[in-house]
Amino acid sequence: MQRMVYMMSNGAEMNEVIAFYRDMNGMLTFMGRYPTYGRGTGTREVSSATPNDGVNPLASQGSLSLSRDGHFLFAVNAGSNSISSFIITDSGGLVLADVKASEGAQPNSVTAFGNLLYVSNVGNAANNFASNITGFHIEDNGRLTYIAGSTHSLSTNNAQPSQVLFTPDGSKIVVNELTTDRLSVFHVNSNGTVTGPIINDSNGSKPLGSYFLSSGILLVTEVTSSALSSYSMSDNGILNVISGSVPNGQKTACWVVTSRNERFAYTTNTLSGTISTYHIDDSGKLTVLGYITSTPVGTPTGIPIDAGVSKDGRNFYTLNGNQGTVSVFNIKDDGSLVRLQVAAWTPVPYFGSQGLAIL
Repeated sequence: MQRMVYMMSNGAEMNEVIAFYRDMNGMLTFMGRYPTYGRGTGTREVSSATPNDGVNPLASQGSLSLSRDGHFLFAVNAGSNSISSFIITDSGGLVLADVKASEGAQPNSVTAFGNLLYVSNVGNAANNFASNITGFHIEDNGRLTYIAGSTHSLSTNNAQPSQVLFTPDGSKIVVNELTTDRLSVFHVNSNGTVTGPIINDSNGSKPLGSYFLSSGILLVTEVTSSALSSYSMSDNGILNVISGSVPNGQKTACWVVTSRNERFAYTTNTLSGTISTYHIDDSGKLTVLGYITSTPVGTPTGIPIDAGVSKDGRNFYTLNGNQGTVSVFNIKDDGSLVRLQVAAWTPVPYFGSQGLAIL
């Protein structure tokens, strides 16, 4: 399968997935644009809980997500309350498979496990920001089928989910709640519905991004203190803090991913324009190692939002929300990042883009 990087325009008239080829060294070349046949929000924020600056309008991690086998790509259309699914061709191009109502207002994050897909809906003013998660079956042809009874509210009405995420074994789903500072855990039933939530307090304020290690250890960013916490999860859905709110000295840590060997975690610190590196020990304890700017010093400052690591573990990528560009880095053995490229798909800066998925 072709090596690819995908981002999302979040365009208010027509949302599009933007595709880049990824060469042997991780460098990007613009490939094409694929309409989702849904609408994004443009620069409009989905909630008043985040600054209305056109950067990170969906206030979420996971607005563009791959199936585990890399055969399908899923995108949220927050402006038209829908989800689009694409088949990924051998060349890396996309074929639209389906567009389905998200069963809520302003969907902003999707997560897939096996033939299950869950979406988080922020809600809007018309429904008093009634937040929920909703499940779908992914058919073999990429079409989505709503799972009856799968729509479930969060810990409170206006919870503003920022991410929905399956555990590595698919037995549970974790939802970060920005306005409540909670991490809600749901048990996944055999028919694809969920029960819960088991409500956990986040160790820090405004938990935005999450990432699971293969061991089941959960990493969560905290925007207010620009910190990262790690948790273990009990079978009953209770989270136990391993490292609590480890600050990185930057501003607004929002997204988190790890290296393929899971020894290092990377947070994008939006207001600082930087990426921080953390070391992860075998128990899940976190230690800050350093940081690098998303774009070269002396050039227009890129504000990093969504991030990801290539399947081969060699490259780290982050979307600059105030430019619509993607910064490309090489990952060194010690976890440090070396910037290789800032790739663009438009000749002028583009505000409002969101989401990043890497093959």
